[in-house]
Amino acid sequence: MTGSGGFQHWAPGDHVLWRYRGNGTGAVHICRPVTVVRDTPELLAVWMAPGTECVRPVLADGTPVHEEPLATRYTAPRTTERARWAGSGVLKLARPGEPWSVWLFWERGWRFRSWYVNLEEPRTRWSGGFDSEDHFLDISVYPDRSWLWRDEDEFAQAQRSGLMGPEQAAEVRAAGRRAVELIRAWGPPFADGWEHWRPDPAWRVPELPADWDRTPARTGP
Repeated sequence: MTGSGGFQHWAPGDHVLWRYRGNGTGAVHICRPVTVVRDTPELLAVWMAPGTECVRPVLADGTPVHEEPLATRYTAPRTTERARWAGSGVLKLARPGEPWSVWLFWERGWRFRSWYVNLEEPRTRWSGGFDSEDHFLDISVYPDRSWLWRDEDEFAQAQRSGLMGPEQAAEVRAAGRRAVELIRAWGPPFADGWEHWRPDPAWRVPELPADWDRTPARTGP
């Protein structure tokens, strides 16, 4: 990691943690070890390799969250579990201060599938990686430049369950509209050619540390 003045940058190939806190709890419930592709004042790019061991939320009995009926999905007791990321890897791109990150997905054989705009709290940088909070609402974007909203039902249910108040929900919707404007203008990162990027074959898959949920010792932008 390099840098000065309290703002540090990781070098390509460094391993960090990309984490999400539970809405309203502050406790980390998603943790994904990733490899840094680029880390500059303008852009953060990280790679989550296939087979990476991650932490994800599950219901208290181990049932996947998405199998719980929507009405009780955010109120049923939860815990976390370790699990390997299935399928192809994911390239995640984020610009400092922006309330979303953009994920790139490929099919087998590196056939590009889509971008995914994950609306979220701007990431907080700390000594071991980056923390955020998911905002439920998302957008899929396709190579033909078409797009569609995702998880609007979960976004509405999160509000009904008290995980997001009217003011925050309005801010998330506004962020989504700004993201749509960017998509329609085909601005960065959609026009930047990241779908042709490939990971360094020498990179090893990062390990999930035992203290994946540790409280950051220090934070920064």
